[in-house]
Amino acid sequence: MASSFVIDVDYEQPVAEAGSACDTRHAWARVPPEPSPDERIALKERIRRLLRERNAVMVSHFYVHPDLQDLAEETGGIVSDSLEMARFGRDHAAQTLVVSGVRFMGETAKILSPEKRVLMPDLDANCSLDLGCPVDEFSAFCDQHPDRTVVVYANTSAAVKARADWLVTSSCALDVVSALHAQGRKILWGPDRHLGDYIQRQTGADMVSWNGACIVHDEFKALELDLLMKEHPSAKVLVHPESPGDVIALADAVGSTSAILNAAQRMDAKEFIVATDSGMLHKLRTLNPGKTFIEAPTAGNGGTCKSCAHCPWMAMNGLVELANALETGAGEIQVDPALGLRARVPIDRMLAFTAGLKNGQAAGSLIAGIGAA
Repeated sequence: MASSFVIDVDYEQPVAEAGSACDTRHAWARVPPEPSPDERIALKERIRRLLRERNAVMVSHFYVHPDLQDLAEETGGIVSDSLEMARFGRDHAAQTLVVSGVRFMGETAKILSPEKRVLMPDLDANCSLDLGCPVDEFSAFCDQHPDRTVVVYANTSAAVKARADWLVTSSCALDVVSALHAQGRKILWGPDRHLGDYIQRQTGADMVSWNGACIVHDEFKALELDLLMKEHPSAKVLVHPESPGDVIALADAVGSTSAILNAAQRMDAKEFIVATDSGMLHKLRTLNPGKTFIEAPTAGNGGTCKSCAHCPWMAMNGLVELANALETGAGEIQVDPALGLRARVPIDRMLAFTAGLKNGQAAGSLIAGIGAA
């Protein structure tokens, strides 16, 4: 099998006023090679055996390779967004969780299940939002606004979560911020500026935001999307709220990965343009065999790449790396227990809040009952 190769990821976080962003100029990702058909069969069987022997279950994100998505479901695990990944790993009886995604997802699993072993195919699989929000700089930003409730996105390190009052994912951020705003709370948001702007527009909340962005969603371009829409006039446009505001403005539906899945199944259209990581297309096509899904463009006027929307760190998750992690214990996530206890507070608030909403409780009563630090 060919060796993996390393790609440089050329991006930097945007800079606004001092103390509200951190440049990340040098990032990289190690992309595993595609196994041959025979190697793929052998690796999947080896992983199935190791999962049984290790009392382990797979938890995979929608953005990882289809092989890892399918294998998770075939072996009793789950493919989902980060919120459901967190719930599933916490509640499952397996003593080893194998998280196929990026590092913050593995850390969250370990925080919620400190007694369990948490493995990842590659510990270097990171996230531009996490890399662009170092805890020291973010804490200093928080200290400049002591009157604000700190709400952070799940795409952050354990240390940043420990600094927060509330944690949110894209599937519950609007509900949490709306409830806090209704109680008169002022919000400090981090790290994704596009998601923060979207939430502020939707809720009218008083918000100051860290100036970060997702390397994938930040590259969607309204100019090219509008041209593609003209080529496919009957297509519905599904957009993740980490995308720029002018892209969101063109959407027929805006939401988390789970919300995008639901919209595609609910709408009667036969054709969709999708502005999120292209790893999502596997599940969309699997669940909607009679519908066509087109990648939204990521290049503006004069650009050369029109469908490059795949996170290079998500791409680091491969069958070889997964099998090796199960076999040897490589890729085990460790979180300092004291830090984990602090980080668990905002995570538990989010999980209690979303569980309460699901059970029909009013958001305002949930905020008051759960607390906001």
